[in-house]
Amino acid sequence: MASVKIPALNNPFVSLSFKSRLPSSFSVTFRDNLRFSRSSSRPQRRFLVVTASSASISGKPTVLVAEKLGEAGLSLLKQFAIVDCSYNLSPEELCTKISLCDALIVRSGTKVSREVFESSGGRLKVVGRAGVGIDNVDLAAATEHGCLVVNAPTANTVAAAEHGIALLAAMARNVAQADASVKAGKWQRNKYVGVSLVGKTIAILGFGKVGSEVARRAKGLGMHVIAHDPYASADRARAIGVDLVSFEEAVATADFISLHMPLTPATDKILNDETFAKMKKGVRIVNVARGGVIDEEALVRALDAGIVAQAALDVFTEEPPKQDSKLVQHERITVTPHLGASTMEAQEGVAIEIAEAVVGALKGELAATAVNAPMVPAEVLAELKPYVELAEKLGRLAVQLVAGVSGVKSLKVSYASSRAPDDLDTRVLRAMITKGLIEPISSAYVNLVNADYTAKQRGLRITEERIIIDGSSETPLESIQVQIANVESKFASAISDSGEIKVEGKVKDGIPHLTKVGSFEVDVSLEGSIILCRQVDQPGMIGKVGHILGEENVNVSFMSVGRTAPRKQAVMAIGVDDQPSKQSLQRIGEVPAIEELVFLKL
Repeated sequence: MASVKIPALNNPFVSLSFKSRLPSSFSVTFRDNLRFSRSSSRPQRRFLVVTASSASISGKPTVLVAEKLGEAGLSLLKQFAIVDCSYNLSPEELCTKISLCDALIVRSGTKVSREVFESSGGRLKVVGRAGVGIDNVDLAAATEHGCLVVNAPTANTVAAAEHGIALLAAMARNVAQADASVKAGKWQRNKYVGVSLVGKTIAILGFGKVGSEVARRAKGLGMHVIAHDPYASADRARAIGVDLVSFEEAVATADFISLHMPLTPATDKILNDETFAKMKKGVRIVNVARGGVIDEEALVRALDAGIVAQAALDVFTEEPPKQDSKLVQHERITVTPHLGASTMEAQEGVAIEIAEAVVGALKGELAATAVNAPMVPAEVLAELKPYVELAEKLGRLAVQLVAGVSGVKSLKVSYASSRAPDDLDTRVLRAMITKGLIEPISSAYVNLVNADYTAKQRGLRITEERIIIDGSSETPLESIQVQIANVESKFASAISDSGEIKVEGKVKDGIPHLTKVGSFEVDVSLEGSIILCRQVDQPGMIGKVGHILGEENVNVSFMSVGRTAPRKQAVMAIGVDDQPSKQSLQRIGEVPAIEELVFLKL
């Protein structure tokens, strides 16, 4: 027997209506819960109990489709499962239905909260997000309840690229403004003289699936295309006829800028007052990515100052934006209501992609589009937990040390352990290093399920080496070392004698520590963030740097100095609880004995 408890909202009597008749094998009863809570003397609410006999349960899984899905996707689902299309459910109604479902498919309008997973009683096995973003799904709760979350990241690629080109052309030729003018009974040909696209330079910021499709189309319009993306393949860019450049060169030389980057801590408000000040006067900007990558108030100031001539936006920090938004109402702004994926073809493609992913997950297949980690046995997680954290943080440190435009293509991971190779499964550690490398500058969600796939898609080749050492096998690992070859570094001292960026770490008393940078031995806890300084080894350096940080009330958690020899070069690693201001970092860099520094956010 299977039961569902539904809180009775109107106490003590309940009025119920059903859109469809319950099967005869279902019964409905009321049950009073007369227990008293600690905080109230009143009894808790009544519950409606819907009970299903085992005879009513078929061999097929049940998929709840909570938002409209294309017919092609529904057809695929119906071949494998019982499909319940129930749209516009309230949160309470969703929690009520979910315990009778094995899978749930939503778009962006349904919030899949922790309460939904708790109400499922463990039956919900997969949540499918028909689209890319998964902001409306509680990933942590899904993982805790053993529920896989999958999305559909590729089907709307062409639609988003086409919309970007549509906005590009409409902006350049003042289409929206001229249309409104004519409909208002005006004929203002001279006012709406546009600019040509041919021969102009367009910078694609974010050269992933959508960005590369925009580049192809821009080339067809006769534009010169440059791009910036730390993980872009130089070979793929050259095949399209695109030059990969630094971020600074891209924003400084472009006539048009098209944004296709994810919203991450690294890209949040990446176009701000400082960035706009570096741009060519009269630049035009298109954004069909995420609203938060642009500081909207700074964009208004840049428009008013004449730095930015025009902008075309499909996405906003707050959606829908306020009616009196200065940005939306600005006469040199063209806006659309997040239509990037809104074509009939894209909607059908998304429906098919998510249906295939959900069916595959229900069959027990590993989904390449999984966005959360599978459950890990408690005893394994307990042993590896500090090393998992160390692995991700080493990945995050390493990628922040990379400079230049070539991107990370080759990664070597070395594990020092006294255990036999068969007794040390490094897949979860490799996945977390990949997560640390990719997630800070990508919209990808990396876990044990999709780590290798995600790395392969980005042209990232990972090799692993196990170094057998003497010692007790009770400890899984002595150290983890991450090396990135064939790249430049923002911190030259991170380059080892063999020419790779090298960082190494250990777990001490359950806490991850950074123990080596390049050829320099250090010892700093990987908590908060880190400042690395290369300096001439001399007295008073720790005090000078500590004084500057103390003046800004930045707390120093750890400090360690590694040196080649007394009075020679040294690297100082400083753990800080807060992010210092640019002014403080500049002051530290101006200390005469300090030759270079870098701030690394964990």
